Amino acid sequence: MEMEEQPKIGIYPGSFDPVTFGHLDIIERSSQIFDKMIVGVLCNNAKKPLFSADERVKMLRSVTSHIPNVEVRAFDGLLVDFA
Repeated sequence: MEMEEQPKIGIYPGSFDPVTFGHLDIIERSSQIFDKMIVGVLCNNAKKPLFSADERVKMLRSVTSHIPNVEVRAFDGLLVDFA
């Protein structure tokens, strides 16, 4: 019995406060390697971000809207739990 190949999923975590061209470059290149690329926007209550988590998610969704396999989500806590 053959095993079904699992999709390759990548996670790029960060605060993205604000998102930069460098971030976008990494997301674009990673999206070509993985079947699905998840961008995790960290919500760290210990820091005072320039933009709220919702604003950062909206910005990232806007600048990655041309990449069909990218998903942007906010998370808090440990990356291993988010994964």
